[in-house]
Amino acid sequence: MAEKRKDKARTVLKTGEVQRKNGTYQYSWMDGQLKRRFVYAKTLADLREKEKHIQKDKCDGIKTEARYTTVDDLYNLWQNLKRGLKNNTFENYKYMYSTFVGPSIGNRRVSTLRKSDVKKYYNYLVDERNLKASTIDNINTVLHQILQLAVDDDYIRKNPADNVLRELKKAHPFQTGEKKALTMKEQELFLDYLRTHPVYEHWYPIFAVMVGTGLRVGEATGLRWMDIDLEEGMIDVNHTLVYYDHRTEGSKRGCYFNVNSTKTPASMRQVPMLDFVKEAFEMEKQKQADLDLHCTVTIDGYTDFIFLNRFGKTQNQSTLNKAIKRIIRDCNDEQFEKSEEPEVLLPNFSCHTLRHTFTTRMCEAGVNVKVIQDILGHTDISTTLNIYADVTKELRKSEFDGLEAYFNGEPKKVVNA
Repeated sequence: MAEKRKDKARTVLKTGEVQRKNGTYQYSWMDGQLKRRFVYAKTLADLREKEKHIQKDKCDGIKTEARYTTVDDLYNLWQNLKRGLKNNTFENYKYMYSTFVGPSIGNRRVSTLRKSDVKKYYNYLVDERNLKASTIDNINTVLHQILQLAVDDDYIRKNPADNVLRELKKAHPFQTGEKKALTMKEQELFLDYLRTHPVYEHWYPIFAVMVGTGLRVGEATGLRWMDIDLEEGMIDVNHTLVYYDHRTEGSKRGCYFNVNSTKTPASMRQVPMLDFVKEAFEMEKQKQADLDLHCTVTIDGYTDFIFLNRFGKTQNQSTLNKAIKRIIRDCNDEQFEKSEEPEVLLPNFSCHTLRHTFTTRMCEAGVNVKVIQDILGHTDISTTLNIYADVTKELRKSEFDGLEAYFNGEPKKVVNA
């Protein structure tokens, strides 16, 4: 009978265990792919603790290579397997990973990543990087999917990113940036200023269209003359123009546009024109004729876009939001020149605020919520109810004035939205 192997302390060693010349210990075994693997420890007790984990992983079906697989490795796998995303969404996810996740935890072995590590990482993004909740939402979407792939492919047992974002939002006083619409007076000031100001009047058509239709920015900037029927007063929303202003390795260099399908199938829709919207399109057409301005770009086979800059190229969200900032500044300055205490000033807002503004006007007018859903292109009516049914303070007050009149015995007609 062969003599049992022992270490220097005369402790019997198990199969696979070896005490090395420097006194440390090694354990080796064959993985499922018949590849020899090794772990090391300073003491035999520590080594055997690691052996227990290895045996448990074997019993649970956890892959041996998980011990050597990094978050970056899994991201590359996820990137190759991911399907069903719009190109702009996928590019945004890649940007989030390469900018925020990869440099921080990309080289971490996924088997060592704990829930507490993900919490620390998200806290770092909030406290040190000062990222907004919406940005962290996007980062979490990517990281959670990558780690879920690790669970599904038996690299780890549980997803360490589960519920971390929910806990983070409870712990941090995020300003969620409640979606705010312009009041009627603010809307009137905005459009009247654009219509009459010689410096900014060229911006009136596109912003009037956005205020009067609720189109998303990419839907508005992607409109072609063939997508509108001025005689029938209808807009055919059938695609969206996407502007990329960040690049990742392997992507096109610089900034560029793509034409994509609409956000959801429900976003393909017909939107009626209000009179001032029709007028805005006619003003844009006349302006381009006066300036002999023509569309000079073709994007994914699409051309003859309606809203152009002075070079005949399409507009983009960044340019529009910068224009809005300048308009707010100069408009408010003008109001203060007229009065030390202006009756109304423009608040800080962005292009997307104009979509909320249109929605609020529809709510104020008592438009049926199903019609609002169809015009805005929402797949789920709960989106319309939860996000866009936040009417203005003026409307709430008027409703309660009506309620008070009712309780006082003064009948008041109630309009069902």
